[in-house]
Amino acid sequence: MRNLEITLNHIVKARETLKDIAYKTSIVHNTTFSEMSGNFVYLKMENLQKTGSFKLRGAYNKIAHLTKNEKQHGVIASSAGNHAQGVALGATSFGIKSTIVMPKHAPLSKVSATKSYGANVILHGNCYDEAYDEAKQLMDKTKATFIHPFNDPLVIAGQGTIGLEIMEDLPDVDIVLVPIGGGGLISGIAIAIKNINPKVKVIGVQAKNMPSMAKSIEQSKITTIEGMPTIADGIAVKTPGDITFDIIQKYVDDIICVDEDEIANAILLLLERAKVISEGAGAVSLAALLNRLHGVSHQKIVSLISGGNIDVNMLSRIIDKGLVKSKRKTFVDTIIADKPGTLGKLLSSLAETGANVLSVTHNRSTKDVPIGFAKIELELETIDEEHIQKIKQVIAHTISN
Repeated sequence: MRNLEITLNHIVKARETLKDIAYKTSIVHNTTFSEMSGNFVYLKMENLQKTGSFKLRGAYNKIAHLTKNEKQHGVIASSAGNHAQGVALGATSFGIKSTIVMPKHAPLSKVSATKSYGANVILHGNCYDEAYDEAKQLMDKTKATFIHPFNDPLVIAGQGTIGLEIMEDLPDVDIVLVPIGGGGLISGIAIAIKNINPKVKVIGVQAKNMPSMAKSIEQSKITTIEGMPTIADGIAVKTPGDITFDIIQKYVDDIICVDEDEIANAILLLLERAKVISEGAGAVSLAALLNRLHGVSHQKIVSLISGGNIDVNMLSRIIDKGLVKSKRKTFVDTIIADKPGTLGKLLSSLAETGANVLSVTHNRSTKDVPIGFAKIELELETIDEEHIQKIKQVIAHTISN
């Protein structure tokens, strides 16, 4: 199989290979996102797949086709996290040793999970591409088979099984939104969907900070970019693959880019409104649906939640930032008289507004505070902008009296 020789039949065969290892994940209608977008929105829940992402499908399908001699030498891969876990579990399932090279700053949750699936993990480089170069060098030394995360026909065919499931569960779908990093996921899905129903639109989504495939398609040639850091670390790829580039040119209708705030907000919305934990890369499709899919209404749209392996510390920061942006948390600084009972009076007044005080900092020593006064820094849980303005009025009134 070379690039454009991947067919629907290859994907159907991949599903047979995967039947005892990968889940057929559910497609769930979401009322909130439907109302927000004016469409009929469905979430394809690959975050509930084994290893927490779709990557097991492609990795396992590739490993299953290795020769006996290749299996004896083991496998090696480079990954920002999810492909690493897919390869590790796939290799362990066949009793094969696996080595995974991950960027130094890969999320700790993904590094730990990869080790737990039985892989030897090596941390190298600052991004996927640098980890990839190291893995290729190790491959030459060890004769292990390199399992490419996206630019491989068998990997692409494995990912394409998601497309089969979407068309089986929602045959009248109009649009499918798919995250793009190197392009393996959308390549497989697009081949499957377009061969079943060419009228279905397949739209890719990239992080605006790392739009390598979007730039490549725009310039009609594979383009390497430097990009910038993104919370969608799973799709932070500087150089797309040649196989995936050709497939995307042929089958994919459009590529949309979303910014960091849109991704963070999508993660928060999934958590709060859908009770779904998604990593940044997994949430870009919803971010595109809610912010960038202009002029589309009353369409059946599948938003692929490609993974849920988000670092807990990162999730905490996203939640905190989201609460501030949505006016459900605010910070207020004020100066009060440094007298007994003044702070208590202020806090009592705040309690009457319904604000919940999360933290209080009392400082009389800073140079900008006059003698006899103290600076108070308040972290408050609020309802909305109107509530915040009411709180500020109450603070001003309390202090003036």
